[in-house]
Amino acid sequence: MFSRPITRILINNVARRSFSNQSRYNNRQEYQWSRTRSNFARATTNGVAGIALSGGIAFILHASTAPSDNKLATPSKVDYDQVRKSIIDLLDDNNYDDGSYGPLFVRLGWHASGTYSHIDSTGGSNGGCMRFKPESQWGANKGLDLARERLESVYRAHPGLTYADLYTLAAVVAIEEMGGPKIKWRPGRNDHEDGKKSPADGRLPDAAQGAQHIRDIFYRMGFNDQEIVALVGAHSLGRCHLDRSGYEGPWTFSPTTFSNEFFRLLLEEKWQLRPWKGPQQYQDVKTKTLMMLPADMALVQDPDFRKYVLLYAKDGEKFHKDFAAAFEKLLELGVDFKTTDGSRQGKSASLWSRIFG
Repeated sequence: MFSRPITRILINNVARRSFSNQSRYNNRQEYQWSRTRSNFARATTNGVAGIALSGGIAFILHASTAPSDNKLATPSKVDYDQVRKSIIDLLDDNNYDDGSYGPLFVRLGWHASGTYSHIDSTGGSNGGCMRFKPESQWGANKGLDLARERLESVYRAHPGLTYADLYTLAAVVAIEEMGGPKIKWRPGRNDHEDGKKSPADGRLPDAAQGAQHIRDIFYRMGFNDQEIVALVGAHSLGRCHLDRSGYEGPWTFSPTTFSNEFFRLLLEEKWQLRPWKGPQQYQDVKTKTLMMLPADMALVQDPDFRKYVLLYAKDGEKFHKDFAAAFEKLLELGVDFKTTDGSRQGKSASLWSRIFG
């Protein structure tokens, strides 16, 4: 999910250290908060399931894919099972890349969500601003117009569906269909009328940067080091394109299969700088067909990141579990979900409700 945005934010050393320290502190709070909520959820059961009817409108109480999910969802008339089927029908195409739009759908949902900042609660998937200028024209989002155009027929076929929900659900469905884990997902994102609420460019990861940049980007969203490494594991999917990021090639030999191969190859293969006129990237010594980005290599060069690379390379099941949790969190950043009782479940919810659901 790394890219090369057109503009870069220059941060002086003092501000960078201050930002990182504050981010680490916020990140530790978020992590403890998440553990408290998780422990409470495991200790309780929710007997509400299925649908409830009110005035002929169906309220989807469990819109996610996991039966153990007890989050309340937004009231909706949309049949999300049919939306899923419509997305699945669009995945395979022998005329595109490696025969699937799946990796591109994952990138779409990732980039639509990865603009969030917990510092000022701006950005994120809510609003579907990816489809408007200036966000649609960011260098980091080159090529994603193809994914949005591909999904347009799904949007038109399901009245009431929002682009913001569609882009995130498409990523979830693509991951699951490519062999990845089940990811909890619920509807409730709204669409904005224009791109005025898009944050400034520069919030998405820059592939040319190292460990400090990675932390600055992901800590701003509220992730810890383990979640960062898990999310970057999505590089088991897809490939880079010269006309988009400026880089070229796949990370793995099976770019349409979700696995822990990215981590295994990162550790076990020998990597060398690719001799070419493009930006700095690495190629495997053995076949010279795979590539790694400078930001990928930072994961094995930084000791705190490396220990999670080692963990996920050895334990694919653990990677799937941690990725599913981190990706669910990514897609929900900054979203206020209106629940069936009319309350708000999200960034503006009370401390009690945010901890105990």
